[in-house]
Amino acid sequence: MPERVSDSFGDRTHRWVAGTSVRARWTIAAGVLLAVALFAAFRVHRGGHPQYFTSRLDRGAIHDVVEATGTVNAVTTVQVGSQVSGQIAKLHADFNSRVHRGDVIALIDPALFRAALEQATADLASAKANLTAAEANLAKAEATLVQARDDYDRNAPLVKRDYVTQQALVASKASYDIAVATVGEARAAVAVARAQVDLKAAAVTVARTNLDYTVIRSPIDGIVVARNVDVGQTVAASLQAPTIFTIAQDLTKMQLYAKADESDVGRIRVGQGVTFKVDAFPQDVFHGVVSQIRMNATTVQNVVTYDAIIDFANPALKLFPGMTAYVTIPVASVQDAVKVPNSALRYRPALPAEAIRALYEKYGIDEPAVRRARPSEEAVVWKRHPDDTVEPVRIALGITDHAFTQLAGVLAGHLGPGDEVVTGSFIAAASGARR
Repeated sequence: MPERVSDSFGDRTHRWVAGTSVRARWTIAAGVLLAVALFAAFRVHRGGHPQYFTSRLDRGAIHDVVEATGTVNAVTTVQVGSQVSGQIAKLHADFNSRVHRGDVIALIDPALFRAALEQATADLASAKANLTAAEANLAKAEATLVQARDDYDRNAPLVKRDYVTQQALVASKASYDIAVATVGEARAAVAVARAQVDLKAAAVTVARTNLDYTVIRSPIDGIVVARNVDVGQTVAASLQAPTIFTIAQDLTKMQLYAKADESDVGRIRVGQGVTFKVDAFPQDVFHGVVSQIRMNATTVQNVVTYDAIIDFANPALKLFPGMTAYVTIPVASVQDAVKVPNSALRYRPALPAEAIRALYEKYGIDEPAVRRARPSEEAVVWKRHPDDTVEPVRIALGITDHAFTQLAGVLAGHLGPGDEVVTGSFIAAASGARR
């Protein structure tokens, strides 16, 4: 009986130990799996091996250009106005009319100006008559003066012999003095009359000129590009001359006013060839030459631009004044250059500052010199090795076409055609971030 009890107890104990061992094994296995999962999750969260986007360097041409927007204009444009006020009686030109210098292109009603001329002519005739009368009076006064002088000269010696009384001598002297004064007055009247003649003659000239101004003539050979009045319309020239026509001279030779940014104007030179396009002919490329860079600045919303004047030929009259042109001005060009993508110049690896500093030291790059360098002159690019590691290379930059930049020289490291430079990278992370 005691042995059976002992055997039964031992059997139960063995079964408990065995069950406990199975549960422990499952617990340990679950813990290991959990640790692996946490490690994998932590590794994924902290980031895996970066995937690089690269571009292989090759040789080719690079053209540095200045791009601007401008307006097509005639070389010479004249606004034809009126110097007198009145009603438009006739128009002898219209839009797109070809005119020559001296052609009558409009007529202002001349009735009032013709009447003014006739009145001024009559006033001149009256003034001339008054001058004739004044001159006659002067001649009469001078004759009287001669007679008075003779009487006085004759009586003066006779008084000493008592042939003439003293009273008669005084009377002759008074007559002589009156005659002198009368001559002076007559001469003044003649001067006034002569001045009136000159004044009236000037009035006639003004009236005739105003009458002539009623006939509007073309000052140049050209094409009428604008007509601003209609027949019957009254123009008022009291404050400023109203514009009746706008005439462009010789549209076969035109100019383009291109607005060049102040950062680009220093690279533009007189004599440079340019190309441009217009919306009216999107497939055509037009050519011109820079003839002038005007120093008069234009500021719009704190943006400063300068006018670059471009001469071009327009033999087929395809381009019209006022068209918007999109101008390309080549300022530099290089052939067979090693072309570095601009995206590679902007790339920076997603590494801590200490790691980048260590790579700089490893490959002999002076970090303070990199910080001092101008971005337009130097840059650091990252070359990818076959083992998927990257190497910083410090390079000198040449001209750019804003997509590729010329490799002017290598300052630290090694880089040349066929090498791959990193333009971007991708790190497998939960956010899927791309750099």
